[in-house]
Amino acid sequence: MSWKKVKLGDLCTIEKGKTGIQKAISGEYPLVVTAEDRKSHNEYQFDDEAVIIPLVSGTGHGHASIKRLHFQSGKFALGTILCAVIPKDKSVLNAEYLFRFLNLNKERELVDRMKGMANVTLPIKEIAKIEIPLPSLEEQIVFVEKYGLLETDSDDISYELDYQLNLIKQLRQAFLREAMQGELVKSTNTKETGQQLLAKIKAEKAQLISEKKLKKEKESPPITEDEIPFEIPEHWAWCRLGEICTKVTDGFHHTPKKLKEGKIYISPKHLKNNSINWSSCDYISEIDHNYLVKKTSPRKGEILIANRGTVGVPALIDIDEEFSFQNLALIGFNQSFLNNKFIFFYLIKSIDEIVEKFVNGGLQPMLSNVVLRTIPIPLPPLHEQEQIVAKIEDLMAFCEDLELSIKESQGYNEMLLQQVLREALQV
Repeated sequence: MSWKKVKLGDLCTIEKGKTGIQKAISGEYPLVVTAEDRKSHNEYQFDDEAVIIPLVSGTGHGHASIKRLHFQSGKFALGTILCAVIPKDKSVLNAEYLFRFLNLNKERELVDRMKGMANVTLPIKEIAKIEIPLPSLEEQIVFVEKYGLLETDSDDISYELDYQLNLIKQLRQAFLREAMQGELVKSTNTKETGQQLLAKIKAEKAQLISEKKLKKEKESPPITEDEIPFEIPEHWAWCRLGEICTKVTDGFHHTPKKLKEGKIYISPKHLKNNSINWSSCDYISEIDHNYLVKKTSPRKGEILIANRGTVGVPALIDIDEEFSFQNLALIGFNQSFLNNKFIFFYLIKSIDEIVEKFVNGGLQPMLSNVVLRTIPIPLPPLHEQEQIVAKIEDLMAFCEDLELSIKESQGYNEMLLQQVLREALQV
């Protein structure tokens, strides 16, 4: 079927929003903004069915993008950085049909029309130039109904895939829980004990203190039965994190000036999915950097954990290059006695409980160094730590393969829906 194409400016009125989002007064009318959820306002600007299009880039400086369009009906207010596209004659153009078409083709029809090098915007005159296929009103309504049915089926599939991803998340936690309880790997040598290892670590720390390479710390109180979260094998030992670490410290207490180049600087925003995103790191001056490095000296294999604001994301340092940091705690230890990944996996497994029990609330939640030092941790002999880490890595790789397969299915589901709808529109 061949449908004629008509310019949007000939079919619709296109009007910019008038409500400053920061100045909106909460009220009875929906206020459409760029976010998915509506705000509210005490006055309305439109009383109609409309397609809402953002007029500014959704990803900021120098990059053209539109995250979402909205369909809105009835009385509503509209933010100043969006516009409403409203059919002039509803017997010719169905507003929901228009929304579906523009949503399916927003990259080609909207994003590609955005202008500007720094502040990227979508001019209303460019929206007016868009040509849309115009079937009969009856065919538009049938398309909208079929779209709804396909979308429902697609949503059902997406829900099931999301459920499977959540099961994998639970499976990861189950593996980590069993590992830290000594149930994942059965030791063949129980002559070496966690108690002996703890004694070696304490002796080494005492030697470093006598050589003035470490500062003397206040002795940790014994772990009480109430503090022990689960049972461990008899040849393991419970200890506090501070007892086995040579370093529990933090970074800047103020925000240094950011530069376009210089020394690497990171903060909690750079910790994602228990790893450090170095590609998005910031930079600071050598003077600021040297001040912190002398204080902390982060090393490859040590652990960072977000301790202010977004609390509780641990990550292993995986580079040899010097860097500085803020709102992160640094945990260091002698890796001849301890497998860094064993401690890392324990923190991943326990971080939710640690945050719930120990994090102070307020405007900026905080996990203090003092609290970190007191956290109970199970201590197997070193050879058993290494066996446990190897087993966990195998199981995590298995989970990652499952997760990748499910995410690919999610992508295929979305692509199939979009393709079916595009073919229905012959675009």
